[in-house]
Amino acid sequence: MAGIVPSRRVRGTPFSEGVAAAGAKAYTVYNHMLLASYFESYEADYRHLKDHVQIWDVAVERQVSIKGPDALKLMRLISPRDMDKMAPDQCYYMPVCDQNGGMLNDPVAIKIAQDHYWLSLADGDLLQWVLGLAVGQGLDVQIEEPDVSPLAVQGPKSDDLMERLFGPEVRDIKFFRYKRLAFMDTEFVVARSGWSKQGGFEIYVDGGAYGMPLFNRLLELGEDLNLRVGCPNLIERIEGGLLSYGSDMRQDNTPVEAGLAKYCNSPFDYIGKAVIEQQKKDGPPRIIRPVAIDGEGDLPHNGTGWEVLSEGQSVGLIASATWSPDFATNVAIGMIDKKAWEPGTRLEVLTQNGVRGATVQEKFWI
Repeated sequence: MAGIVPSRRVRGTPFSEGVAAAGAKAYTVYNHMLLASYFESYEADYRHLKDHVQIWDVAVERQVSIKGPDALKLMRLISPRDMDKMAPDQCYYMPVCDQNGGMLNDPVAIKIAQDHYWLSLADGDLLQWVLGLAVGQGLDVQIEEPDVSPLAVQGPKSDDLMERLFGPEVRDIKFFRYKRLAFMDTEFVVARSGWSKQGGFEIYVDGGAYGMPLFNRLLELGEDLNLRVGCPNLIERIEGGLLSYGSDMRQDNTPVEAGLAKYCNSPFDYIGKAVIEQQKKDGPPRIIRPVAIDGEGDLPHNGTGWEVLSEGQSVGLIASATWSPDFATNVAIGMIDKKAWEPGTRLEVLTQNGVRGATVQEKFWI
């Protein structure tokens, strides 16, 4: 496979030196930056993540900073989530939608101050959408991409490692809450969050120059914890139903279709409200479902998604699928039409290597 030529359009991160030294075997491009895909192997990385602790370069989760007197007004406009309920130290998972209710991104919002928010993005150029709305509405806000790069610490030994770095108060951070904790001559926003179900934290590194000093310090502190450099793991995130924007759901899906109706609770006139409220009332035409695919760990590579059939009719698409060692089945995330989404429904999946049987599941595996 050919390499990726670095440029200002596709660039590394403040932690790329450490990721390369740790032996990343493959990368993808995410928000115009390099994101490692695996190190030893998907399965070996998965097993280690579930048993120990890893540090992940997730600087690709670029931040959009919204700051100024009209910051809350803009936040109310762009998302169906009720932003007025957000506590000062809270992080919010929040869909962002277009005028048709279609999802443009699903960032985590961090409330930095009463008039200041960071949006930690999934893959997508959301800054331009937010900036355009701010200018078009004449809002008194500053929109920019700050020099903030998240580093994740994930796995069952995360609290032990983080206490060694930041002290015992890190254990007091509640889920999707944060504290500002000292490092060297500065402090970082440290949140209990991350793109795994194994528990952990995200450190929002404010200033790229601090990236490798923090990375190397964690490696030193975690040596006896069997710490490794890792990355978001395909197997573990599908088992847990952690959705990938741009893959499992896209702009042609609403948050309701993505199973995110509980995050659509705003009383304000946000963009796309008419469609989303109608789907909440009447039900969506399709929805995200966990799907178990027949076979034993020999699924072909799934690059563009597989069409799903029921009784010979097309009823959806599976975009994410892989073998789960712990559950001994091929786990998958599918966007499935209403007529075929009930648990127990048998499906056919059209892979490039032939047709596979599959079954809609009642819930995700973890």
